[in-house]
Amino acid sequence: MKPIITQRVIGTYQGKDHGPLLLIFGAMHGNEHAGVRAIELALKMLEVEPITNPDFIFHGRVTGIIGNLRAYQAVQRYIDQDLNRMWTEELITQLRTVPPQTAEEQEMKELTELVHQQISDYQPTRLIVLDLHTTSSFGGIFSVVSHDQRSSDLALEFHAPVIHGFIDILKGTTMHYFTEQHMGLDTVALTFESGQHEEPKAVNRAIAAIINLLRAAGFVDEECVENIHDQILINYARGLPEIADLLFRYAIQPGEQFSMRPGYQNFQRIREGEILADNQYGEIRAETDGLILMPLYQKQGDDGFFIVG
Repeated sequence: MKPIITQRVIGTYQGKDHGPLLLIFGAMHGNEHAGVRAIELALKMLEVEPITNPDFIFHGRVTGIIGNLRAYQAVQRYIDQDLNRMWTEELITQLRTVPPQTAEEQEMKELTELVHQQISDYQPTRLIVLDLHTTSSFGGIFSVVSHDQRSSDLALEFHAPVIHGFIDILKGTTMHYFTEQHMGLDTVALTFESGQHEEPKAVNRAIAAIINLLRAAGFVDEECVENIHDQILINYARGLPEIADLLFRYAIQPGEQFSMRPGYQNFQRIREGEILADNQYGEIRAETDGLILMPLYQKQGDDGFFIVG
């Protein structure tokens, strides 16, 4: 999937009724283009809805944003460093006074300025952040949530496994930074993984997640959302657990020659001791029974695989 948009802001849709602000990020990892396409199409759907449904009322504003624009244009996960591990208060504070030193630091500076501009311009009643992703492996869809119970409640509307514990092991993600403490207003953040990077239906699932979130968060009335969006997600998540906890993360060390064994898919059952990957020192085995998540089948990335259960 090649880049289709050249500017950071994909688009904005604003209703006549003032309300919350939804910021949707696509391509926080630059090689994950499905989210960008889904945002573009969802915004077009909102634009034409009042034409076919004169009773349609939208409460609030939604803005679609490309996360790592430079990496998106280069079709790479990142240029210098993983942008979705950099959302820390320390770095963002530093970038207010110190010039960016890497491509992703420049991305971060531009993103944070844009987010605060959106908040300042619209003065929303609350902020919701949805970060759309895809994985290098095939298999089930899922969501990742913060410690805020409202994050989990909204994620259940995706009809896909809700994974708890990522926020405790991975640092510097969007869910760490988009909180009331940092944003200055009531804020809820969540992440949705809609499928494999190049899978055409990953776009459809991301669209369904966006529409369901708009319904769940009160941007649109329930009767304005067709059941097809629920069904798209339910069909693909059939047989997957409703909720799971993160049990283990394999962190790839600098210089490590990590190679995932072929054939693994998201939510595939694995056993303790099973050979999952290799590096320059030999075999890498599963440390526990569980379900494998996001086995790494791309060149860039520091996460070899995760195990949930």
